[in-house]
Amino acid sequence: MIGNHTYNHTQLTSKNEKVFKEEIIKTNEVIKEVTGEDTIYIRPPYGSWNKEFEKELNMFPVLWTIDPLDWCSSDASCIVKNVCAKVDENDIILMHDQYKTTVTAALKIIDNLTAKGYEFVTVDELMFD
Repeated sequence: MIGNHTYNHTQLTSKNEKVFKEEIIKTNEVIKEVTGEDTIYIRPPYGSWNKEFEKELNMFPVLWTIDPLDWCSSDASCIVKNVCAKVDENDIILMHDQYKTTVTAALKIIDNLTAKGYEFVTVDELMFD
């Protein structure tokens, strides 16, 4: 499953809706060129979204329920504790894989939560099953 996150990580505001929408369209075109598939999911940067775009662009926003603020922490164990203390069934955890500490934390989170009986599923399984 591949989702859109805009071309330049633009945050949607009331003043830039046109630019934001253009970034989504541009990114969808690039993804289709590479994969041959249409993109129906978007994780809008900063969680900023306009519900009207769902019909206009035929896309589903994927937001999160837990934000461990991994982008501002260099302590993987702190990230693990933050997530594991808050997690509940059907939660979506926001993480940024460009940080080594996040990747380390994610692997530990998966191990910890799996040991507690949690099952990891794809977003489309979570949203549509």
